[in-house]
Amino acid sequence: MAGDGPTLTNLVGVLALQGAFGLHVDALDALGVESKLIRVESDLAGVDRLIIPGGESTTMSMMLDRNDLREPLAARIGDGLPVFGTCAGMILLAVDVSDGRADQVGFSAVDIGVRRNGYGRQNQSFTTELPVPVLDAAIPAVFIRAPRVERVGDGVDVLAKLDGDPVLCRSGSVLVSSFHPELSQDRRLHRYFCDLN
Repeated sequence: MAGDGPTLTNLVGVLALQGAFGLHVDALDALGVESKLIRVESDLAGVDRLIIPGGESTTMSMMLDRNDLREPLAARIGDGLPVFGTCAGMILLAVDVSDGRADQVGFSAVDIGVRRNGYGRQNQSFTTELPVPVLDAAIPAVFIRAPRVERVGDGVDVLAKLDGDPVLCRSGSVLVSSFHPELSQDRRLHRYFCDLN
């Protein structure tokens, strides 16, 4: 199980343009993993994996362009940089996005189709205990205006489902979740990501 051995990462970048990036830093701190906020291209130096947090995906998409980060990040992800996208991060990493803005552009790093706000509006947010077989455990999963996975392509492993729908997927070094693991005190999914090789 991931987390039983030493962490493979040296420095995790956390995209800090908008959203809940600080809580991911807290989660990494709790694991003793060094992190670095990513706002401009030069911040990517020395980073060996990246977290794209939840937030507002259209705003994050615009900020990527405003900060000239889209192309450098796309290149690093294309070269195999391990990346973990949570909620809005899942949307930015997906190949297909429904109910998004026409000018919203993502990284197309994982072959899934998602629907923005697929689990409802803010007032329909919920928390559930989610069984995750790769962790040999159930973890608290917080869903806030979460994307719903509507299509899973070849080469994508579904690591957890909620009512039959994928909510945690992996494709090579790309991990995505519909939910916010950083909003609980359970750090096992962050540890799993840090141990990905």
